[in-house]
Amino acid sequence: MIALSPITLEGHGVRLEPLAHEHEAGLRAAAADGKLWELWYTAVPEPDHVERYIIDALAGKAAGHMLPWAVVDSKSGEVIGSTRYHDIVPAIDRVEIGYTWYASRWQRSHVNTASKLLLLTHAFESVGCQCVGLRTDNFNFRSQRAIEALGAKRDGVLRHHAARRDGTVRDSVMFSILAAEWPDVKRHLATRLQRGGRGAITSPLRDQ
Repeated sequence: MIALSPITLEGHGVRLEPLAHEHEAGLRAAAADGKLWELWYTAVPEPDHVERYIIDALAGKAAGHMLPWAVVDSKSGEVIGSTRYHDIVPAIDRVEIGYTWYASRWQRSHVNTASKLLLLTHAFESVGCQCVGLRTDNFNFRSQRAIEALGAKRDGVLRHHAARRDGTVRDSVMFSILAAEWPDVKRHLATRLQRGGRGAITSPLRDQ
Protein backbone atom coordinates (compact mmCIF):
# COMPACT_ATOMS: atom_id res chain seq x y z
CA MET A 1 0.00 0.00 0.00
CA ILE A 2 1.50 3.31 -1.09
CA ALA A 3 2.22 6.16 1.33
CA LEU A 4 2.96 9.70 0.18
CA SER A 5 4.50 12.69 1.91
CA PRO A 6 5.66 16.14 0.74
CA ILE A 7 8.98 16.07 -1.09
CA THR A 8 10.98 18.38 -3.36
CA LEU A 9 11.67 16.92 -6.81
CA GLU A 10 14.25 18.51 -9.09
CA GLY A 11 15.79 17.82 -12.48
CA HIS A 12 15.95 18.89 -16.11
CA GLY A 13 15.77 22.58 -15.22
CA VAL A 14 12.62 22.28 -13.10
CA ARG A 15 12.06 22.09 -9.35
CA LEU A 16 8.79 20.92 -7.82
CA GLU A 17 8.43 22.40 -4.34
CA PRO A 18 5.68 21.31 -1.91
CA LEU A 19 3.00 23.95 -2.35
CA ALA A 20 2.88 26.54 0.43
CA HIS A 21 1.38 29.96 1.09
CA GLU A 22 4.78 31.45 0.30
CA HIS A 23 4.18 30.60 -3.37
CA GLU A 24 1.10 32.83 -3.63
CA ALA A 25 2.76 35.86 -5.23
CA GLY A 26 4.58 33.73 -7.78
CA LEU A 27 1.42 31.82 -8.70
CA ARG A 28 -0.50 35.08 -9.09
CA ALA A 29 2.08 36.29 -11.60
CA ALA A 30 2.12 32.94 -13.42
CA ALA A 31 -1.69 32.84 -13.73
CA ALA A 32 -1.74 36.43 -15.01
CA ASP A 33 0.72 35.56 -17.80
CA GLY A 34 -1.68 34.91 -20.65
CA LYS A 35 -4.86 35.35 -18.57
CA LEU A 36 -5.12 31.59 -18.35
CA TRP A 37 -8.23 31.66 -16.17
CA GLU A 38 -10.22 32.95 -19.15
CA LEU A 39 -10.03 29.49 -20.77
CA TRP A 40 -13.43 28.14 -19.74
CA TYR A 41 -12.39 24.48 -19.82
CA THR A 42 -9.48 24.86 -17.39
CA ALA A 43 -9.15 25.19 -13.61
CA VAL A 44 -6.46 27.89 -13.58
CA PRO A 45 -7.30 30.35 -10.77
CA GLU A 46 -7.74 34.06 -11.31
CA PRO A 47 -4.90 35.95 -9.59
CA ASP A 48 -7.24 37.17 -6.86
CA HIS A 49 -8.34 33.58 -6.19
CA VAL A 50 -4.86 32.08 -5.82
CA GLU A 51 -4.97 32.26 -2.01
CA ARG A 52 -8.17 30.15 -1.98
CA TYR A 53 -6.60 27.82 -4.57
CA ILE A 54 -3.68 27.16 -2.20
CA ILE A 55 -5.95 26.76 0.84
CA ASP A 56 -8.07 24.18 -1.00
CA ALA A 57 -4.99 22.31 -2.22
CA LEU A 58 -3.53 22.16 1.28
CA ALA A 59 -6.88 20.97 2.63
CA GLY A 60 -6.76 18.14 0.10
CA LYS A 61 -3.26 17.29 1.29
CA ALA A 62 -4.41 17.24 4.92
CA ALA A 63 -7.29 14.94 3.95
CA GLY A 64 -4.85 12.55 2.29
CA HIS A 65 -6.14 12.62 -1.28
CA MET A 66 -3.85 15.29 -2.77
CA LEU A 67 -0.16 16.19 -2.82
CA PRO A 68 0.37 19.61 -4.47
CA TRP A 69 3.51 21.30 -5.78
CA ALA A 70 4.58 24.67 -7.10
CA VAL A 71 6.56 24.36 -10.34
CA VAL A 72 9.72 26.48 -10.21
CA ASP A 73 12.37 27.29 -12.82
CA SER A 74 15.58 25.95 -11.26
CA LYS A 75 17.81 28.64 -12.77
CA SER A 76 15.84 31.76 -11.88
CA GLY A 77 13.78 30.54 -8.94
CA GLU A 78 10.65 31.88 -10.64
CA VAL A 79 7.36 30.17 -9.85
CA ILE A 80 5.95 29.17 -13.24
CA GLY A 81 2.93 27.03 -12.40
CA SER A 82 1.50 24.26 -10.28
CA THR A 83 0.75 20.54 -10.40
CA ARG A 84 -0.25 17.80 -7.99
CA TYR A 85 -1.05 14.19 -7.32
CA HIS A 86 -4.77 13.80 -6.66
CA ASP A 87 -7.38 11.08 -6.26
CA ILE A 88 -4.78 9.11 -4.31
CA VAL A 89 -6.02 5.55 -3.64
CA PRO A 90 -3.48 3.76 -1.41
CA ALA A 91 -5.43 0.48 -1.38
CA ILE A 92 -4.76 -0.07 -5.09
CA ASP A 93 -1.46 1.86 -5.37
CA ARG A 94 -2.90 4.49 -7.71
CA VAL A 95 -2.54 8.24 -8.03
CA GLU A 96 -3.54 10.73 -10.69
CA ILE A 97 -1.47 13.66 -11.92
CA GLY A 98 -3.41 16.81 -12.60
CA TYR A 99 -4.34 20.39 -11.71
CA THR A 100 -1.39 21.18 -13.96
CA TRP A 101 -0.88 24.62 -15.46
CA TYR A 102 2.01 26.85 -16.44
CA ALA A 103 2.50 30.53 -17.23
CA SER A 104 1.84 31.12 -20.91
CA ARG A 105 5.46 31.83 -21.83
CA TRP A 106 6.54 28.41 -20.50
CA GLN A 107 4.09 26.45 -22.60
CA ARG A 108 5.54 24.52 -25.56
CA SER A 109 8.86 24.33 -23.68
CA HIS A 110 10.64 21.55 -21.79
CA VAL A 111 8.69 22.25 -18.60
CA ASN A 112 5.75 19.88 -18.99
CA THR A 113 7.91 16.97 -20.11
CA ALA A 114 10.39 17.61 -17.27
CA SER A 115 7.66 17.94 -14.63
CA LYS A 116 5.89 14.80 -15.74
CA LEU A 117 9.15 12.84 -15.80
CA LEU A 118 9.85 13.90 -12.20
CA LEU A 119 6.32 13.07 -11.04
CA LEU A 120 6.12 9.74 -12.84
CA THR A 121 9.59 8.65 -11.72
CA HIS A 122 8.70 9.43 -8.11
CA ALA A 123 5.32 7.69 -8.38
CA PHE A 124 6.60 4.47 -9.93
CA GLU A 125 10.14 4.19 -8.55
CA SER A 126 9.91 5.72 -5.07
CA VAL A 127 6.27 5.47 -4.02
CA GLY A 128 5.56 2.13 -5.71
CA CYS A 129 2.47 3.04 -7.71
CA GLN A 130 1.01 0.44 -10.01
CA CYS A 131 -1.01 2.94 -12.03
CA VAL A 132 -0.83 6.69 -12.64
CA GLY A 133 -3.88 8.32 -14.19
CA LEU A 134 -4.43 11.63 -15.96
CA ARG A 135 -7.69 13.27 -17.04
CA THR A 136 -8.84 16.39 -18.83
CA ASP A 137 -11.90 18.16 -20.20
CA ASN A 138 -13.25 16.70 -23.42
CA PHE A 139 -12.93 20.15 -25.03
CA ASN A 140 -9.32 20.66 -23.91
CA PHE A 141 -7.86 19.18 -27.09
CA ARG A 142 -4.38 20.60 -26.50
CA SER A 143 -4.28 18.90 -23.12
CA GLN A 144 -5.38 15.60 -24.62
CA ARG A 145 -2.59 15.78 -27.20
CA ALA A 146 -0.08 16.66 -24.49
CA ILE A 147 -1.10 13.67 -22.36
CA GLU A 148 -0.95 11.31 -25.32
CA ALA A 149 2.48 12.72 -26.18
CA LEU A 150 3.70 11.59 -22.75
CA GLY A 151 2.93 8.00 -23.71
CA ALA A 152 -0.23 7.58 -21.63
CA LYS A 153 -2.97 5.31 -22.93
CA ARG A 154 -6.49 6.66 -23.44
CA ASP A 155 -8.88 4.68 -21.23
CA GLY A 156 -12.14 6.27 -22.29
CA VAL A 157 -14.59 9.07 -21.50
CA LEU A 158 -16.65 9.56 -18.35
CA ARG A 159 -19.85 11.26 -19.48
CA HIS A 160 -21.44 14.06 -17.45
CA HIS A 161 -18.60 13.71 -14.95
CA ALA A 162 -17.67 17.01 -13.32
CA ALA A 163 -18.78 20.61 -12.99
CA ARG A 164 -16.86 23.39 -14.69
CA ARG A 165 -16.35 26.77 -13.05
CA ASP A 166 -19.13 28.31 -15.16
CA GLY A 167 -21.66 25.77 -13.91
CA THR A 168 -21.77 23.61 -17.03
CA VAL A 169 -20.96 19.91 -16.81
CA ARG A 170 -18.07 18.35 -18.65
CA ASP A 171 -17.15 14.92 -19.93
CA SER A 172 -13.73 13.77 -18.67
CA VAL A 173 -11.25 12.05 -20.97
CA MET A 174 -9.30 9.49 -18.92
CA PHE A 175 -5.73 8.30 -19.51
CA SER A 176 -3.34 6.07 -17.57
CA ILE A 177 0.14 4.58 -17.43
CA LEU A 178 0.73 1.19 -15.80
CA ALA A 179 3.86 0.20 -13.92
CA ALA A 180 4.72 -2.35 -16.63
CA GLU A 181 4.60 0.44 -19.23
CA TRP A 182 6.74 2.85 -17.24
CA PRO A 183 10.22 1.80 -18.51
CA ASP A 184 9.28 2.57 -22.12
CA VAL A 185 7.49 5.79 -21.17
CA LYS A 186 10.52 6.89 -19.14
CA ARG A 187 12.85 6.24 -22.08
CA HIS A 188 10.49 8.18 -24.35
CA LEU A 189 10.37 11.22 -22.04
CA ALA A 190 14.13 11.20 -21.47
CA THR A 191 14.68 11.17 -25.24
CA ARG A 192 12.35 14.15 -25.69
CA LEU A 193 14.30 16.12 -23.12
CA GLN A 194 17.63 15.21 -24.71
CA ARG A 195 16.29 16.63 -27.96
CA GLY A 196 15.39 19.87 -26.26
CA GLY A 197 11.88 19.12 -25.03
CA ARG A 198 10.31 21.15 -27.79
CA GLY A 199 8.09 18.30 -28.86
CA ALA A 200 6.07 18.49 -25.68
CA ILE A 201 2.79 20.30 -26.24
CA THR A 202 1.86 21.95 -22.97
CA SER A 203 -1.35 23.64 -21.99
CA PRO A 204 -3.35 24.34 -18.86
CA LEU A 205 -4.98 21.11 -17.77
CA ARG A 206 -8.36 20.77 -16.12
CA ASP A 207 -7.84 17.64 -14.06
CA GLN A 208 -10.40 17.28 -11.35
